[in-house]
Amino acid sequence: MKNVSNKQLWWLVIAVAVIWFVNLEYRKLIKPDEGRYAEIPREMVVSGDWTTPRLNDLKYFEKPPLQYWATATAYTIFGEHHWTSRLWTGLTGFAGILLVWFAGLRLFGREAANYAAILLGSSMLYVLMGHINTLDMGVTFFLTLGIVALLIAQQANKTSRNWMMVAWAALALAVLSKGLMGLVLPGTALFIYMLAQRDFSVLKRMHWLFGIGIFLLIIAPWFIAVSLVNPEFPRFFFIHEHFDRFLTKVHDRYQPWYYFVPILLAGMLPWTFLMFDTLWHTCTRVTRTVCVFSHERFLLVWAMFIYVFFSVSDSKLPSYLLPMFPALALLMGKQLVDMSSRRLFWMIAPMLPLTLLAAGFAPFTARLADTPLQLQGYGEYAYWLVSAALVWLLGVIAALVLLRRANKQAAVMILALSTLLAAQIGASGYNAIAKERSAYFIANAIRPYVKAEEPFYSVDTYEQTLPFYLKRTFTLVQFQDEMAFGIMQEPQRWIPDYASFAKVWQAQQAALAIMPVDTYKRLKQLDFAMKIIYEDAQYIVVRKL
Repeated sequence: MKNVSNKQLWWLVIAVAVIWFVNLEYRKLIKPDEGRYAEIPREMVVSGDWTTPRLNDLKYFEKPPLQYWATATAYTIFGEHHWTSRLWTGLTGFAGILLVWFAGLRLFGREAANYAAILLGSSMLYVLMGHINTLDMGVTFFLTLGIVALLIAQQANKTSRNWMMVAWAALALAVLSKGLMGLVLPGTALFIYMLAQRDFSVLKRMHWLFGIGIFLLIIAPWFIAVSLVNPEFPRFFFIHEHFDRFLTKVHDRYQPWYYFVPILLAGMLPWTFLMFDTLWHTCTRVTRTVCVFSHERFLLVWAMFIYVFFSVSDSKLPSYLLPMFPALALLMGKQLVDMSSRRLFWMIAPMLPLTLLAAGFAPFTARLADTPLQLQGYGEYAYWLVSAALVWLLGVIAALVLLRRANKQAAVMILALSTLLAAQIGASGYNAIAKERSAYFIANAIRPYVKAEEPFYSVDTYEQTLPFYLKRTFTLVQFQDEMAFGIMQEPQRWIPDYASFAKVWQAQQAALAIMPVDTYKRLKQLDFAMKIIYEDAQYIVVRKL
């Protein structure tokens, strides 16, 4: 993109920023992740305890606190809203695009940098995960910052030491974002790279003493503080949440080895074929050069290692692939510089039948419904999906026309913007089916009955988004799930069975309870004194008579 002026580039950045951030408030929270990661920071603010994370007022040590702290800070400054709960994810996702541009500029030149940023900011999985409140986008940003700083530090100049300090600091923040993967993944990838290149000279440029000092200075205070207050923390966090998660099916996220194949293929759209072309040419083009650090080879190793590492893991989620996307974007941006418009045309052409199919099938989304609630929601969602598919289709057609006219730069920008816009339209339309995945409507219906001084029980379930909307926690009844460890530490905060619950319920002058529909039928047979104040296809909320 040699012909793109600074002014045009700034307008592009502004357009992407507007599209990127515009709908952070619009969508209702989706269970389970968005509810969980909105609620933990809320409880931090309420309790004033920023050392021990809690979910539903129970100790919750599955993840470190960096994103909790960031979100709690946003709540403190701006209030508790959808957009503040998603702000950290949105900011780190957008910052990742800018970081890839900067990395491309330093490593491969301005044109490659422009392409890389555009490609990353319009890759479907990256865009969608940049707007869903999980921990994966934050850790992806810091992992990317760490490896980018490492790569820049390998260039022989006076600032290499400073860049290595940035790398160590970024990896420490990655650890504070999602645990030991922040150190294990880049460390293992670097080791594999050194073996492949038969070049271990990079170890001499790691500045170990100062680097480890900065690393420990960032991570040690919280790990020491939380361990002193909670002696049970180290074993649960380091053993259960790392080794057991990776090596066993303890978290019930087991998927076959090929699980990530469709995730990667769909997640990289509309640049999937460009990705394969780039991987092939990078593998065949990059050769081993002793004592010269190969940025391309390391990025290739990093991307492939991330994919293989999580494919062999017994715990899999689509978002686990995110850390490979910035590296792929950098390689693809470099590849795109020398690619002819004609060749890129054939890389994009398969998107035409794909978007035509999407536009053709979108109106029939309601046929996927299994329940009356889904039938209504999916029917409304179809309008959003049709709009998204048409925007994407028009972008593909425009890009192909421009490529036929040898206008590669405009084609890439238009296809990228249409993909980003289509993804945002599709995501925004998710509100149409929010009743099935969000407690926003339950909260609005029962709020007049909820009083701070009266107990609220959650029987056989825990609706992750309801605490955030009601601004309160619940007493769990005959339900543990991910809060089992916290219950083990503080069993007095839990009711183990219906018989115990019956005694507690009877002793209350006033109380509320939420439960699945089937649970209500069982409690009714046990002569619980209760009156329904809310009912839908999934849940019933009752108050004590």
